[in-house]
Formats: sequence, C-alpha cells, structure tokens
Amino acid sequence: MKTICRYLAVALAAHLAGGMAHAGVSADEAAQLKSTLTPFGAERAANKDGSIPAWTGAAVANGDIGADGRRKDPFSADKPLFSVSAKNMAQYADRLTEGTKALMKKFPDTFRIDVYPTHRPAHAPQAIYDAVAKNAVNAKIVEASVGWVPQGSQGPIPFPIPKAGVEVVWNHLMNWRPTYARQAGRDYQVTEDGQWVMIGDVTVESMFPYLLPSNPTGEYLLVRQQTFGPAMRAGESITGRLAIDDDKSQTWVYLTGQRRVRKLPNPCCDTPGPFAAGIASMDEVNVFNGRTNRFDWKIVGKKEMYIPYNTNRMLATKDSELFGQKFVKPDHVRWELHRVWVVDATLRAGQRHTSAKSRYYFDEDTWLAVAAERYDAAGTLTRVPMQFPVVASEVPAIIAPMWGVYDLLGGSSFVAQFMGEKKDPVRAMPPIKDSGFTPDVMAGEGIR
Repeated sequence: MKTICRYLAVALAAHLAGGMAHAGVSADEAAQLKSTLTPFGAERAANKDGSIPAWTGAAVANGDIGADGRRKDPFSADKPLFSVSAKNMAQYADRLTEGTKALMKKFPDTFRIDVYPTHRPAHAPQAIYDAVAKNAVNAKIVEASVGWVPQGSQGPIPFPIPKAGVEVVWNHLMNWRPTYARQAGRDYQVTEDGQWVMIGDVTVESMFPYLLPSNPTGEYLLVRQQTFGPAMRAGESITGRLAIDDDKSQTWVYLTGQRRVRKLPNPCCDTPGPFAAGIASMDEVNVFNGRTNRFDWKIVGKKEMYIPYNTNRMLATKDSELFGQKFVKPDHVRWELHRVWVVDATLRAGQRHTSAKSRYYFDEDTWLAVAAERYDAAGTLTRVPMQFPVVASEVPAIIAPMWGVYDLLGGSSFVAQFMGEKKDPVRAMPPIKDSGFTPDVMAGEGIR
C-alpha cells in the first residue's frame, strides 16, 4: 500500500487537526503495545475502582454461531448492575454522552440505560497484532484533496498510538474485523408519531481489502446491499467501492423501475442515504463513514463512559420486541462502562455540512465509533448516531452490524439491521473476488 492516494504537497510542519503530521511513533513508544498498552493501543490496566477490568487478551467462548444459525451471547448470565434514566441521570452525568442525556430528557418516562458488568473480549490473531505494531512506526498521516489519509500502513489500525484526531477516525474506518462478511436483516424508519415502518429487508455483503495480503487498488471497503422487501423496493441494490483516496470511490444503484444501473454522483458526507429513507446521511453509516476533509478533527481526551457493548442478545430478539418509543427498547440493549477516545469534528472554513460540529466516541479496545452527537450551525444538538457492538468469537473480533440515527429535531429515527428473525443473520466468510462488487454484477442480477 505504498501509493494509495494523490496528495497535495505539504510541509512536514503543516498543522493537522489537533496534531502535527508525523511518520509514526518511535520504536520505544511502540514497545508500549507489548507492555502497558494492548496490541491495539488501549490501556491494559483496570480503572481505579475495577469497574473496568484489565484487558487479558483471553479468547471468549460462546460468542460464535449456534446450531440454529444465530449468534450466541457469551454474557447471557449477567444481570444489570443498575439503570440510569431521567430521574437519576444527574448522579451519573459525567459518564453519559450528551446524546444519551438528550434522549433521557426527551423521553423521561421510557428511555433508560441498563448498565451491566464490563467485559473486554476484544482480541485478534497474533499476525494482526504484529501488523499493527509495524503500523505504529511506519504509518503516517498526510493531507490530500480528499482530507487526511494514512500512508505506509498495512492491515488494520494504522495508528494504534494516535497523535491527532483524524488518526483515531482512520483507526475506526480501518478497524479489525472479518475480511468478508455477509449479514441479513431488516431496516426500520420510526416516524414522528412513533410508528415502526420496515423500509428494507436486505442482505449486505462487505469486504475489506486492507485486510488482504495486498491491496493494489487502495480501497478499504467494498459493500453490496440487495433489497428483498417491502414489495415496492424488492430488487433494488446498491454497490460501493470506497477508496482511501475518496476521489476514486464509486457507488452505484440499481433501480427496478428503470431496470438500469446508475452511478451516484456524490455519495458523500451529508447526502441523505437512499437506503435510509433520507433520515441518515452517508457519513453517518456506522456512526462515521467517508472522507475527512470537511472537518478539523481534535482529540479531546479519553473518558470512562457508558456505551452500548456486547449486545449479542439483540441479534436473537424478534423485531417487534425491539420496538421502543422512537428508539430500540431499553430492555434489550446492554450498556457497559468503557474507556473511549473523545474526538471533536468542527466544520472547516469554506466547507459546508448540515452538522457544523460533531463529537464522536471511539471504544479504546476496538476503535469502533460507538456513539456521536451532531450539532447544527446554531449549536443545537440535532442528531444522535449510535451502533451496537457484538462479540464474534469465531473471527475473533468485535463487530457492529447494527446501527442507527436519532433525529431529535425532526422526530424520526432510522435503525439498521434488526436480525432476530433471520436464521443466519451475520457470518464471517472467506474472501470472494472483488469482481462481485461491480455494476456489471448488479445489472446481471437485476430483476423486475
């Protein structure tokens, strides 16, 4: 991955969104990945009171797929330690995201979080740890026309010891997961009056070329979604090939009414997602997705926060049982205390976006963006993206197939990938040829 983008000439001393451009950390600093830090860059030690345990790297059993085709819950015996709602949120305010507080205030009688014992099951094969260690000293961040992009990394997590906010973002975009995965589920729109409307019965295939031995194209995500329901949308499909140099990214849709494949002209940033009834924007998929150049990124720090985590039980819960008042019913969502990197994104001068400022929370063990808040130009909190990590012990990895966005102003919501009524909802599989993610395949499989 030596030439992965076209980049602008910048001086080594150029300012870089909360940090300076650099060519990796020193060998001495990287050695922390074998001592005080986990191989992915998290703190190994427990927190002061032990409510966040030490990371051991031990394999977690029973988070794989059972005989019924559904993923099991390795922590099913746990009971909630306590619950937090509008009534007692002041007591826990320092460990609640502003988005969580906003939902409690908006729905004081129905929204709460049930806090469970914290587990840190994130681990990976030794070969992945070795690759991340090399990234620590070899990867650097450079400024391109499409934003800040990694150079010199191989495999996942280019910056396990980040010095700039945008490096944390790229760790999320290039986190450790199965090289190829297939998942089936249903997407829902929640209307202003609280009705849950199924807007997509879909299958999603995702492949991550940066995890392959070689990646000559510089692409980091190939994704293909096929829609089987509701009837008016059956036969639609969307295929995307996202490159580190986002000018080379391409996305196509197949529209059954036209019986043709069309290339999307600008599948970026605050463009409303066609798969989400326009509620979620393209850069809100899995909390954040896409190019980085519209914002300045700054590391605020690391905090202990309550976040959705180890939510395997949701994968075995019927759709209707998950329907809450414009949000996933609290009874079925597991929250835990974890350390997260807090990163602010502020709109750059000369750029445009519906969210002038956002705050993101990245799990230290996986680098997954687990939650965010997005503010409009007036400083009003308008949107709360969130995703729900689950244990996939057969990979081994922590994956996040389910995600959603709560629109606090418009009153509607979008939640992706309820899987409890699917026999084989999410599975890691051997990589396929990347030719499967092309408009020619879409055209050949088009129906109606």
